[in-house]
Formats: sequence, structure tokens, C-alpha cells
Amino acid sequence: MFSPETYQKRRDQLKKLMGTGVLLFPGNNDAPMNYPANTYHFRQDSSFLYYFGIDEPGLTGIIDVDNDSEIIYGDDVAIEDIIWTGPLPGLAEKAKKVNISETRPVSQLQIEVEQHIENDRPVLYLPQYRQDIINMVGDLSGTEHSEVNRSSSEKLARAVISQRSIKSSQEVTEIEKTLDISWEMNKKAMKLIRDGAYEYEVCGKVQASVLARNSHLSFPIIFSIHGETLHNHSHENMMSEGDILIMDSGAESPLHYASDITRTIPVSGEFSERQKYIYNTVLRAQLDAIDMMKPGVRNLDCHLKAAETIAAGLAEIGLMKGDTGEAVAAGAHALFFPHGLGHMLGLDVHDMEGLNEDLVGYDENVKRSDQFGLAYLRLARELEPGFVVTVEPGIYFIPELIDRWKEDRKFTEFIDYGEVEKYRNFGGIRIEDDVLITDSGHRVLGEPIAKTVEDVEEWCSS
Repeated sequence: MFSPETYQKRRDQLKKLMGTGVLLFPGNNDAPMNYPANTYHFRQDSSFLYYFGIDEPGLTGIIDVDNDSEIIYGDDVAIEDIIWTGPLPGLAEKAKKVNISETRPVSQLQIEVEQHIENDRPVLYLPQYRQDIINMVGDLSGTEHSEVNRSSSEKLARAVISQRSIKSSQEVTEIEKTLDISWEMNKKAMKLIRDGAYEYEVCGKVQASVLARNSHLSFPIIFSIHGETLHNHSHENMMSEGDILIMDSGAESPLHYASDITRTIPVSGEFSERQKYIYNTVLRAQLDAIDMMKPGVRNLDCHLKAAETIAAGLAEIGLMKGDTGEAVAAGAHALFFPHGLGHMLGLDVHDMEGLNEDLVGYDENVKRSDQFGLAYLRLARELEPGFVVTVEPGIYFIPELIDRWKEDRKFTEFIDYGEVEKYRNFGGIRIEDDVLITDSGHRVLGEPIAKTVEDVEEWCSS
């Protein structure tokens, strides 16, 4: 937990941004896996954490802007529960650690929200992503459950996004703690990957290294020799010499800040000449995009730069042809690079995505494209000091997409499908780092994780 003053300053800033209103912040509840007493590992709501800091289930925070008051609603552990949980501090004691002096039982929440509504005082809340919380907010506000998110406050979402987008030095330190764990995860993977092993054998040991650091995964690990499937969560394949494997993974600190790193690793420990070329094309695209990053530059332009580097590299070996700029403008490169360059990173690995991705990544000056590939760019707006973003270009050979585009004769002026067929079973390559936008430029966060062909092969051999 940060200092009490940190949470107070965040709430005070939110009051200034909002000007008026009753702001409702539901925390998360325990979620059963298969019966009520057997729950998943608890994960607190990130916006509740940002303003109220207490990492426990069953809590709701209210900020009354007009009356300059802050209340946490929750119940203390009953004696019947203490035999299972052990003694725990009361809610009032916990609330003091975030500079809140007023706590009330959950039974008061419905009564007091109804009073605010009866007095024509707006009760504002963010979009919700868990059905139990959607139901609770609907019941509290008198809103049909199916209408809860449509009735959420865009003004509040914009205010929260404006705060959470700018990371303090404390938050950056938390992210770098998780990047220390990512370093270990990738080192272990490169050491253990081998011909004849199953993906789950190595992936399980990588995950164990996270738990051994009193941390958890920030998202389920992508660990697959089928890297052409972008979010492949199966770990059932046997790895063979000649395969390349994508590991997209991240850790989450005890304060829930995330890392997100991708590396592509040769199962044999060495890349083939063909794999080296594609790998180095992706690496150049990533480095070109990172080199552009500074305040005032649109992340959209960093994405397009990476796309141009990829298209130019593929043209050199005959997979693409024609004018590179025209090919990228038309979207022809998306056969090979069908996703966005990256996203915000923070308390959520896709930071604030649940608050409305367009509000996070776009603004009045940059609107989302409907072009295939470019439409999946999560962050396009101008970069600002304090943003932490991922930079993760890739090249993939997706047989089903190749077949569809070839059948439709799509972009035949830019794509040589005969040459592309030679790479049909290649798989995919992605390289990802986490980057802080500084006052004058950028800084790649964390200790360097092997990224050049030579360094990856060295880590594999060690």
C-alpha cells in the first residue's frame, strides 16, 4: 500500500475534476470456482485500488464531492469467520491507512444511495465488468441490470482515465519490480526450452518463478510454438527442433501493477537463417517505433512506422511488393501484422480497458480506424509524460487468413502470394517491451531481457 497521503491526493484531484456528484466505487467480491467456499484468487478492482487502496473483498467506496466526504462501506469479520481466517484488523483501522475516517456497514449502503437519488443528487459510477457487481450497481441505483453500463458516467470515466494514465514515480517503481520478475521468467524459459519437451512443462516452471516472488501472473501466459495464433492459451504441444516459440507473459506486484513482455525463442537454441531474417525485421520495427516515442507524438504514427518497417523488410525477400507507403496506407501489411502496436500498462495489463478503450486510447483529434489490423490499435492518441505503454510489433503467417485473402485476390498489387506460401507453416514472431514516456523522450523499463538474435541464443545456451 502507498502512503495515506497518496490516496488522499488522488481522491482530492478527482473531486476537482468532477466538481459535483456522488461517486460510487464498488470493490470486487470473492468469485467461486466451482462451489461457494472454493474461490478464485482474489483480485481487487483497479479503480477501487487506485482511490481506496484496501485489497480485500466486500467493500464499496463513496466520494461525495459536494460534501467533501469519503466513506468505505464494509463489514468486519464475524467471530464465526475468525476460526477460518484468524484475527483481522477492523475496517476502521484499515481505512485509516488510506486517510479515510468514516466507515459504515454494508447494510447502510442501499439506504444512503437511495437517499442521494431521492434528493436529486446524481450517483455516478464507472462501467463494470463482473456480473455480480453489475447486478449490485443496478439494484443500488434502480437501473435495469442490462442497462447498467449504458448508464455509467462518461464524465467520471474520463476523469479517472486522465488520472490513471499518468504514472507517478512510485507507480513506475512498482512496474519495474514486476519487470524484475519478467526478467527471471524469460531467463528460465530460454534455459529450459528444448526439443521433445511439452510446452506445459516449461510454462509451469515459469509460472512457479512468479509465485516464488510473492506475486501472481498479470494475465494467463501465452506460451506456444503456434505463435501465429495471437492469444494462444493452449500449452499442450510438444516442442521440436526447428520450432520457434512465443512467450507473452507478465507478473503483477503485490500492489497489482503489471508487466507485459514478449520474446520469441528458438526451441533448438538457434534461429535458422529464415527465422533470423523475420526476427530481425520485427526487432527493427520495434526499435524504430520506440525511437519515435516522446511527448506530442501520436502512438498511431509509431504504429505506422513499425508497419512500414515490416512491409519494407518483407519486400526485400519478395513477400510484399510495390510502394511501401501505399501498401501500409491500404492495409496490405496487416496480412502479416494484424494487430496494434501496443496499449497502456499499469494497474491493469491492458490499463483501464474496462473503462472504455476508445476513451483511453483515442480523443477528439484521433479517431479509431475501421481498417483491418489498424482497427485493433488500442492506443493511438498523442503520448504524454507519465504514460507507460507496451511496444509489441510482430510478423505472423496465419494459414486461414492467407487463404482468405488469396481467394479474394486482396492486395495482389502489394502481396506475392506465391512467395507467401513458402512461409505458410512458419508460425509467428513478436517482441514486446514496456516503455515510459518521459518529459523529453522515453525510457525502456526494467533490466534488459535478451532481445537480439545473438543475446537470445546466448541465454538459450546458458
